[in-house]
Amino acid sequence: MVKRVRTALRLARVAQHLAYGLFVAAAVFPFVSQTSRRSFQQHWSQCLLAILEVRLAVAGRDCNNGLVVSNHISWLDVFVISSIAPASFVCKSEVRNWPLVGLLCAKTDTVFLERGSRSAAHRVSQNLAGKLRSGERVAVFPEGTTSEGHSLLPFRGALLQSAIAAGSLVQPLALRYLDAQGMKATAASFCGETTLWQSLCAIASSPGLIASIEMLETIPAADRTRKELCHKAHALISSCLERPFPTLNPEGTAFAAHQDERTLRPAI
Repeated sequence: MVKRVRTALRLARVAQHLAYGLFVAAAVFPFVSQTSRRSFQQHWSQCLLAILEVRLAVAGRDCNNGLVVSNHISWLDVFVISSIAPASFVCKSEVRNWPLVGLLCAKTDTVFLERGSRSAAHRVSQNLAGKLRSGERVAVFPEGTTSEGHSLLPFRGALLQSAIAAGSLVQPLALRYLDAQGMKATAASFCGETTLWQSLCAIASSPGLIASIEMLETIPAADRTRKELCHKAHALISSCLERPFPTLNPEGTAFAAHQDERTLRPAI
C-alpha cells in the first residue's frame, strides 16, 4: 500500500513537472538564447530524475560539443543525457504524438525523423550538420530503436554523416541502468509491446534506480568514412558495455572506479 501511494505521488509530480516544462518552452523559449534554453533543459531533466529518484553515475570527460552517439534503452535516455550534456535530440516521428512528452520535445529543438525514409534521413542529416557547424551539440541513437541493453545492435550510419559533413567531434556514450546494489536493472527498458505509461509506472515504482553513463574517447569525424565512424563508435560503446558492471562501495555513495572520475550523485 505504501509503495502504491509513493508511486502515485511520483507520477503526480511528474505530470506537474511536465506541465511546467511545457509552459516554459512555450512562453519563455522563443525569447531567450540557445544557452539559456540548454541550461533550462539540463536543470529540468535533473529535476525529473530527482522526482523519479533516479541517480546518476558519471564517468569520463564531456567534450562539450559535437555529436553525442549513445546506445538506446528507454525514453528516459533523453533526459538522462540531457541532465549532463543538454543537446538537440533526434527522435522517431511517432514521439511527436506522445501525450505531453511529444509536445515538450517539439518545443525543445527535437529533430523528428521518419523511420525507413532515406530522403527524410538525408534532410535530417543536413539539418544536424548545420547545427554542428554553428557550435550546437546534437545527440543521436544510431541503433534506431530501443533494446533491453543485453547487447548493442548494429549502428545505422545515416545520421553520423552529419558529423563528417561538419568536421566535428563524435562523443560516444555508454548508458546502463542499475539497481541500488549496482546490478543490471530492467525497469527502465522500453521495448517490445510496453506502452509509455507502463514504462513510466515501472520506473516510478523502482526505488534506487541508477543511470550509469560513461563518456568515452572522442572521435574526430573529419577525413573518416561513415562506415569507419560507425565501426569506431560502435566498438567503443560495445567494449564498455561488455565490461562487468561497476559495484557500489561499502558506503553505497559512489561506484568503485574502473575509469577516471566516476561519481555517483543525485540528479540535483
